[in-house]
Amino acid sequence: MLERLSRGTASVSELAEPLPMSLAAIVQHVQVLETAGVVRTEKVGRVRRCELDVSAFAEVDRWIAERRALWAHALDRLGEILAEAVPTSPAMPTSPAAPQEEEEEEEGP
Repeated sequence: MLERLSRGTASVSELAEPLPMSLAAIVQHVQVLETAGVVRTEKVGRVRRCELDVSAFAEVDRWIAERRALWAHALDRLGEILAEAVPTSPAMPTSPAAPQEEEEEEEGP
């Protein structure tokens, strides 16, 4: 529904058209979205028109940006702590290479 409303206003019937749900179920979903502040509706005659309330998405975007900044700071700090914990000695020894089998020479005629 939100994807459809991102392209412009739509009636409840237009929202229901491509979905395998009853009109009553669509109305309930629209009511939930309206209560959440994501969708605004207006009744024009017998038709209820729906549209996105983009201001709600601005608040969500702000919240996500704040969380992203907190996690970026935490991960940067973790990187600093890990860098301090790694010894600065010469290259660490690597695991020994798997022994290579010698090829057997075939004896000629």
